Amino acid sequence: MTVKAPRNSPFDPVRRHLLRSGMAAAMVLPVAARALGVTPPARRSLSLIHTHTGERLTSVYFDQGEYRSAELARIDYLLRDFRSGEVHPIDPAVLDILADLRVQADRDEPYEVICGYRCPRTNAMLRGRSSHSGVAEHSMHLLGRAIDIRLPGVSSARLRDLAMGLERGGVGYYASSDFIHVDNGRVRYW
Repeated sequence: MTVKAPRNSPFDPVRRHLLRSGMAAAMVLPVAARALGVTPPARRSLSLIHTHTGERLTSVYFDQGEYRSAELARIDYLLRDFRSGEVHPIDPAVLDILADLRVQADRDEPYEVICGYRCPRTNAMLRGRSSHSGVAEHSMHLLGRAIDIRLPGVSSARLRDLAMGLERGGVGYYASSDFIHVDNGRVRYW
């Protein structure tokens, strides 16, 4: 099933899912691009390997100008809180950042995912481990709007620089753990 523009009915289940997951805002981008005379990519894909579960996924999550809800659901599952098993919608704008970042890096290898969605209980547990843990109390991971990644063949420092160049949200660099954080919040760096 593909996700099309939300319908007018407030009871439409696709519309409710889009609004709850934040996907409605991400769906505006292809329409806005066309209005500006820019052709959005016809297809966006990602390959992911979750470092904690070993699960792998390759997905064309955007095709012919539409986000594909079945593929987004597969990505949501892979990026679930692996500690609790809780699944939460991942904002497609974050996926778009990853797709564009992979193009910038000129790599086809799958992203190694350290963390996608994080439930409140897991976030509190990670924050409690150390005052220097780098886990924010109001983390974007809690909203499905952040992901921690590596990309084989690209140093984390280089990946950070490329992500910062996109200027599409927050970018955190964790040199000692060799990964970066990207989110679709306000532009900021740490």
